[in-house]
Amino acid sequence: MEKNDQILLQLIYMFHNSAMQGLGKVADPTGQISRNLDYVSQTIDLLEMLSVKTKGNTTEEIEKTIVQMVSELKLNYVDEKNKKVEDTKEVKKENGTDKK
Repeated sequence: MEKNDQILLQLIYMFHNSAMQGLGKVADPTGQISRNLDYVSQTIDLLEMLSVKTKGNTTEEIEKTIVQMVSELKLNYVDEKNKKVEDTKEVKKENGTDKK
């Protein structure tokens, strides 16, 4: 594998790992778990842009890796976003502010 291909893969894995931290699926370097869905959304957009801009200029392996990572992040993003909505509904129920 060429040096630039290795560096591109490192960049892709770095974005993926950072997004997984933002989803609260992986602890950050300090050991804390936190969620930042806005950041994750931006990271997904960034990876999709990389996929479009590098298509045909990288190996098939790298293209597949980006597509797989974006798919995984999107599924987890939707799952976490739905949890956030459910958590909000639960808090409203507990506080008696649930409007039905």
